[in-house]
Amino acid sequence: MAFGTKRISDLEYLGLSPFQRFLYRLTCFLVSLPGALARGVENGAKAVARFLKIVWRELADLVMTFVNGDAYTRLSYLIMGAGNAARGQYLRAACFFLAQAAFNVYLFLFGWPYLSKLGTLGTVETTRVGRKTVYGDNSFFILLYSLLTIFLIVLFVYLWRSNIRQSRKSYEMKKAGMHLATAKEDLASLLDGQFHKTLLALPMAGITAFTFLPIVFMILVAFTNFDKTHQPPGKLFTWVGLDNFREMFTTSTSRYASTFSEVLTWTLIWAFFATFLNYFLGMIVAIMINKKGIRFKKMWRTILVMTIAIPQFVSLLYVSKMFASDGLINSYLLKWGWIKTPLPFWTKASWARITIICINVWIGIPYAMLICTGILMNIPADLYESARIDGANAFQAYVKITLPYMLFVTGPYLLTSFIGNINNFNVIYLLTQGSPKGMELESPAGYTDLLITWLYKMTVDNTEYRLAAVIGIAVFVLTAVTSLIVYNSIPSVRNEEDFQ
Repeated sequence: MAFGTKRISDLEYLGLSPFQRFLYRLTCFLVSLPGALARGVENGAKAVARFLKIVWRELADLVMTFVNGDAYTRLSYLIMGAGNAARGQYLRAACFFLAQAAFNVYLFLFGWPYLSKLGTLGTVETTRVGRKTVYGDNSFFILLYSLLTIFLIVLFVYLWRSNIRQSRKSYEMKKAGMHLATAKEDLASLLDGQFHKTLLALPMAGITAFTFLPIVFMILVAFTNFDKTHQPPGKLFTWVGLDNFREMFTTSTSRYASTFSEVLTWTLIWAFFATFLNYFLGMIVAIMINKKGIRFKKMWRTILVMTIAIPQFVSLLYVSKMFASDGLINSYLLKWGWIKTPLPFWTKASWARITIICINVWIGIPYAMLICTGILMNIPADLYESARIDGANAFQAYVKITLPYMLFVTGPYLLTSFIGNINNFNVIYLLTQGSPKGMELESPAGYTDLLITWLYKMTVDNTEYRLAAVIGIAVFVLTAVTSLIVYNSIPSVRNEEDFQ
């Protein structure tokens, strides 16, 4: 059946076979791809235009405020809080003034000495003169504190702009004879109308300090030669542009490219099976336990949940020893005469990968079972009754009712589970530490390493911070792009009204 570019009706779509449905969806995707790319470029251009428009509007507002404001408003451009102080808003004025004073002290006494060296990341190396160590520049601190200083400059510009707005607003209100908020009223508003700002201030500061800044720092490290031969303060590191990316992704310069391809392929394979095997097997277990006539339902659920109660650190280390060459499994198989040599659970790449996936199924099924159990209990029984009246068997009811409902409700869970498995450090590292290794892979990568465990080993074992940063960027891009594309494509987001 040829579809071409013609859209078919919902009734025609339901009459297609599963394979024809797949071909139809694929055709629609390929036909819409050029238009989607064009819309993406157009939206990007519009975003840039909106940004430039905002910048121009802000600059124009600053000029007009300076021209039309009074002397105290103009003074606020130099001394923050001057306009508020002149109009009796002493609390606001004090906050602005103290913020400006603290920023100036930090910038000139601490921040600027580091920021001025950001272009070179230091030029004076640490040396020894006799028995005395003469410390020079520290590239790590220069990069870190320069980044912090840039962030504080951006924050200060925002506060300075807010100071101008507050000064202009107070001037206009006083000119119009309106009441200006007192210090007591300002404090009360922070617990009432402005409570959202008070509540979110500390979390936003934490996210910025412990999430945003480390990510930006990691990105910047990827453009330096920070490795075991360039360890500050003894040795300086400097900017190298895109050299690290060429080394990681270009096969002509090193073996890192082939290793990255191998690790990335296994990461995606692992994430796929670790996500969907656990999900579907957990769903089947939940359906079997919830089926009418099954006795001791609470007992079966309790037995499965017990695997969750035991910390993975304990259970995975124990299981790792069980499947070792001299472990419990091989020992009994040899004792019973079923095998002549130990099975290579951890010593052969294919065996290790399959073993890890199977063990992860044992770990993950209880979580999926609990989630699916709650959802299965909320599927209307009338749907199954109607299906039985129409002559549907158990498998048809599962395909037409249970599975679509489950996928609709658990779509976001599947996405987060897939992304979580891409970054699943515990299972891999506690079972194999990435082993077995091979001559085809660049050290310290092993055949069971994920990108995240390889990044860890590159950082801790090899101190190749520059290449670890490149891997971190690759992981970030992979997870971010996957999350955005899949999240906007799942039915629970596109058609959220369907099951309401």
